[in-house]
Amino acid sequence: MVAILYKQHLHLKSPMDLFSSFVSLAAAVVGLLLLASRTWAALNSNRKRYPPVVGTIFHQFLNFRRLHDYHTQLSLKHKTFRLLSPLCHQFYTTDPAVVEYILKTNFDNYGKEGRDDILSRFLEESRKDPQKIDFGYLRDIILNFVIAGKDTTAGTLSWFFYSICKNPPVQEKVYQEIKEVIEASEDAAFDAFAESIDDESLNKMHYLHAALSETLRLYPAVPLENKVCFSDDILPGGYNVREGDIVFYQPYAMGRMEYLWGKDAEIFRPERWLDDGGVFQPESPYKFSAFQMKIFAAVLLRFFKFKLGDEKKDVEYRTMTTLHIDQGLFLQVLHR
Repeated sequence: MVAILYKQHLHLKSPMDLFSSFVSLAAAVVGLLLLASRTWAALNSNRKRYPPVVGTIFHQFLNFRRLHDYHTQLSLKHKTFRLLSPLCHQFYTTDPAVVEYILKTNFDNYGKEGRDDILSRFLEESRKDPQKIDFGYLRDIILNFVIAGKDTTAGTLSWFFYSICKNPPVQEKVYQEIKEVIEASEDAAFDAFAESIDDESLNKMHYLHAALSETLRLYPAVPLENKVCFSDDILPGGYNVREGDIVFYQPYAMGRMEYLWGKDAEIFRPERWLDDGGVFQPESPYKFSAFQMKIFAAVLLRFFKFKLGDEKKDVEYRTMTTLHIDQGLFLQVLHR
């Protein structure tokens, strides 16, 4: 993604839709963690027969609003196909034989060579107890991981960059913290800088973590949650709830309540998450949720400065299960 920013948008001087880029990037990371897909692609790279190429990753961006229909149309022509991408190989399949092959091959080979992806760990448990964890269960688990990991990460990163563009002093503070914390030379290349990021440096980025937490407060990944009542109950405050009732709670609204956050509840202020010494407060509910997003943000902000493509245009959310920016987030990208 850094390479795309540098090669294309810096030279074109035109705003780019950062939300679409984050969706693609988050999907790639989730795929790597869940399926070790890059390793799988490398193992098969010497085979001569490839699925047909039907488009590029940029066609995904163009068809994002109807992405599932777009994939369906392609799948009607090819059970398995490939999209060209500058980041990694992207294979799409609806062929049950291919899906079963991937699962069973992973399963059969697990004892020969350990793998670190999440799917392989579930497969190990499946081998211990086949009745408890079958292929249908694995399919549902992986689908939940993909939906949760891709959509929430892409959405939160988009709102984060929108917020720091609306608050330039915050963006500058995050940049200065990144420079101070990560031990890399001033002229370090993208890859060298990324490799210098480790757990210790991420844990020292208190202000970045606070800014991400403030983003999640005002723009929660899941803006509305609900639970079904299984038996009659009385809520705090004396409200009776009957069996079968659905109780909704609203993280989006809660982030704007003055009785929870004070008079400045609707103001983006990362300092509210820091103690007097500038340390991220450990009691925060977001303490362990931002690892992946901190890496993305650190690399991008180290090399680029971001501005809103149109300062006068209001950014709205799209009403969905997860909180997405409607019509994309177009930012001007400037090299530092």
